[in-house]
Amino acid sequence: MPATSYRYLVNLPGVRGGHTIIDGTRIGVHDVIGLLQNGESVDSVCSPSCFPTLTKAQVYECLAYYEDHRGEIDVLVARQMAPADS
Repeated sequence: MPATSYRYLVNLPGVRGGHTIIDGTRIGVHDVIGLLQNGESVDSVCSPSCFPTLTKAQVYECLAYYEDHRGEIDVLVARQMAPADS
């Protein structure tokens, strides 16, 4: 399988645990996917109530990355959504 490049996504050592983020932000792909899985739409993710600096293109690229790395992102979303230990 050939390597796939993503225009808006990067991995930076030491930032968000080295997980894939949207370039120029600290927003993880798993943050966006978690919102979408919990009922947000692409439009609402880009709205002032979520991530107003994101573009629809960035959100759709997160979805493309998710399709290529579903197992990795599912684990990160599950960790993020798990209740905090008391």
